[in-house]
Amino acid sequence: MNPRRRPPGDTIAAVATAPGRGGVGVLRLSGPAAFEIAAALTGELPSPRTAALRTFRDADGEALDRGLVLCFTAPASFTGEDVVELQGHGSAAALDGLLRAACVLGARVARPGEFSERAFVNGKLDLAQAEAIIDLVDAGSARAAKAAFQSLEGRFSTRITTLAEGLVAARVFVEGALDFSDEDIDWLADAGLHDRLAALDHALVQLLADAQRGRVLQQGLRVVLSGAPNVGKSTLLNQLAGVDAAIVTEVPGTTRDVLREHLTLDGLPVTLIDTAGLRDTDDAIEAEGIRRAWKAIESADLVWFLFDDRQGMSADDAALLARLGDDRPCWRLANKVDLSGGEPGWRADAALPTLGLAAKSGQGIPELVTALHRHAGLTGSEEPLFTARTRHVDALRRAAEHLARARDHLGQQAFAELAAEELRLSHDALGEITGRFTQEDLLGRIFAGFCIGK
Repeated sequence: MNPRRRPPGDTIAAVATAPGRGGVGVLRLSGPAAFEIAAALTGELPSPRTAALRTFRDADGEALDRGLVLCFTAPASFTGEDVVELQGHGSAAALDGLLRAACVLGARVARPGEFSERAFVNGKLDLAQAEAIIDLVDAGSARAAKAAFQSLEGRFSTRITTLAEGLVAARVFVEGALDFSDEDIDWLADAGLHDRLAALDHALVQLLADAQRGRVLQQGLRVVLSGAPNVGKSTLLNQLAGVDAAIVTEVPGTTRDVLREHLTLDGLPVTLIDTAGLRDTDDAIEAEGIRRAWKAIESADLVWFLFDDRQGMSADDAALLARLGDDRPCWRLANKVDLSGGEPGWRADAALPTLGLAAKSGQGIPELVTALHRHAGLTGSEEPLFTARTRHVDALRRAAEHLARARDHLGQQAFAELAAEELRLSHDALGEITGRFTQEDLLGRIFAGFCIGK
């Protein structure tokens, strides 16, 4: 990774508050000319970390606004550079005038996420902490915000670092043993080494499980409603959304396309995907909807297969379930128990997880939401330790796989060199999470998803 992705002496500026009207608007500057530019905009600057009231002026010296000026001297700032914040009124016109004036005086408009990127480049944050900033900004619930803050404070990164240090120690031991392999002492048979690797393996598997929970809290679950026509998929979507998001009629094939609703169910983000009823049809439009339904099922984290409890599971339903395969979890939802006389709740005698419910009246919905939290690992008083992303989970999974292979190879001295290589690959995978070995193109993709001014 090349840490110098920007021209030397580059100073950036951006409006750091959301666009539109507001009580306060903030312009942020970072870089070697930040103090000089801010002085031209506001006059004499206050002492670092001391707020002072100043008049803000445009490039022609005309007064635009009046507000507070705050200066932070490098390296004791968010980005590690000289930083100035101008905190005025939330006027889009005044903020735009200040930004244009700053650019006339030598700054340039920051790219999305460039302030956080500079904090990463200058060692103020690692990559996992930088990503936690946008997770905190985007948090849709108090629970998600709390977990994102834990990541920002370094809780996730600390566990990664501890594991990485343990792997380094193991690598040193194994590679040193290879260097002295011609001696009579069998260093690789040392019980302490195998015990340490077993402990690392256990800690890595536990961290992977926690990261999977954190990923669900940050990115949510994709749940697809599937089943034959007229079994109540759209009604269930509307019940959970609390609005009439989908058209509901007695006519089979009413739903022709994939409909997505982004919900928060007791703090759990869920993308609920309503799909066309699965059946054979000669209607070209409905057939296209059914094709899209199968495509949505392929990318789901969880499938809810609905059937009418009055008729029970038909042969056609069984055939559709068989076609779903075993690649992803699937729950059967026996809908319309209010009409069938059945009981709402989970059915202990069912071969597959089956819940009786009445989507129209809401019976069984609390049990469904509770089960969804349990499926996501977010049950009871156990709080998520941090937020995580799909790339984190993937890196941890690869690290665990390489470590497991290293332990297998160490059981056979003939493959000790392979064990050393697997330990290196495991260590490198962990380094991807914090940015220690992250490729530059990945950095660009990550920070491009940030807000401007962050």
